[in-house]
Amino acid sequence: MARLFGTDGVRGLANREVTASLALRLGAAAAHVVAERGLFDGHRPRAIVGRDPRVSGQFLSAAVIAGLASSGVDTEDLGVLPTPAVAHLTGAEGVDLAVMISASHNAMPDNGIKFFARGGMKLDDVIEDAIESHLDTEWDLPTGGDVGRVTINRGSAGDAYVEHLLGSIDTDLTGLRIAVDCANGAASDVGPAALRAAGADVVVINASPDGRNINEKCGSTHPEQLQAVTVASEADFGVAFDGDADRCLAVDHTGALVDGDQIMGILAVAMDEAGALAESTLVVTVMSNLGLSLAMKEAGIEVVQTGVGDRYVLERMRHGGYSLGGEQSGHIILAEHATTGDGVLSALHLAARVAQTGRTLASLASVMTRLPQVLVNVRGVDKARVATDPEVTAAVEAAEARLGDSGRVLLRPSGTEPLVRVMVEAATQDQADLEAHALAEVVSRELPLH
Repeated sequence: MARLFGTDGVRGLANREVTASLALRLGAAAAHVVAERGLFDGHRPRAIVGRDPRVSGQFLSAAVIAGLASSGVDTEDLGVLPTPAVAHLTGAEGVDLAVMISASHNAMPDNGIKFFARGGMKLDDVIEDAIESHLDTEWDLPTGGDVGRVTINRGSAGDAYVEHLLGSIDTDLTGLRIAVDCANGAASDVGPAALRAAGADVVVINASPDGRNINEKCGSTHPEQLQAVTVASEADFGVAFDGDADRCLAVDHTGALVDGDQIMGILAVAMDEAGALAESTLVVTVMSNLGLSLAMKEAGIEVVQTGVGDRYVLERMRHGGYSLGGEQSGHIILAEHATTGDGVLSALHLAARVAQTGRTLASLASVMTRLPQVLVNVRGVDKARVATDPEVTAAVEAAEARLGDSGRVLLRPSGTEPLVRVMVEAATQDQADLEAHALAEVVSRELPLH
């Protein structure tokens, strides 16, 4: 049976895979597992619960809260807030456990349940596994005054988060016009509020969530609206969040996309100049464009690579004491100010760099040149043999020799399907296309499913 928890909590189609019953059991199991491991330190436990605006979040958050409170945990319902706000408040309010109900950038019908431990870090795999193994346990539940109290917070939590964001920069953004696409998501209020409070003139789109329009042809997964509005409004640049605002992508004044790699390059150089880039090191995943690594090498900044997924980036950052890391998708972690990716925080620091330097975002983004990147999905193959098949290995080595230092090859087996992803970067688009499709043919031919 597949593991219930993925790299970003439990996620699936709401009311099918992610049901109210599951949410209730997850809340109760989490409370008891954390208590049994002594993580409540013997005091009356406290938890907070936030959600994004999708309609299914209403019944799922109610169910999680019921599971927690019925298990003796005093629980504060924060309502709609970004994932990074919930993570921050977990530490700032000193609570023992936090839950975020969100499917991030996924379409509205999906939803998810993600837990944070004390301090705002995601739960360790061993704790998640224990929660999963106890979903159907019959617990000895408290009664009378020992059941948990439920309180509702509808304002002060968002205000505290915005105050935290503003405290992370010391640059006045007055004079900057910034277009903001809130994806009809969790940052529809706090995102524009933070940028305005920092002094920016903000042009806002897709900030009217109705429970059904989250991520719908908008936000970081669909930047076309933002590109048009940024140009039409003569904004200095634009930023796009996803549904739970843990990601941020940008567009420059011409409407050109500035992805997570470019944003990380800009911030890494800025932090290194300020002496704030720990060990002069940037942490990225293997999917980041080779152009970023080449640019950072030229700037004297080391690049450390991890597997795909923000939790692996964060683990490496914590292990090495690094201060900046993230993904090409715009999931960027500024460790001094956050324990997870934070789209609004990234937008503020990007805006601060523009204001400090007086340069356009287009000029700053030129710190790196994105190499052409081609991704081919090869379906119906034995992914388990991709790293050991001699013909595939020989084909990869030959391609790498032809590409030299100006390109690279990456073969990644899917975690859920009989599929191998072939990624090639090269100096030219034609070369990337040629090498990627040639390798895809080898994988298809040599790794048939039996």
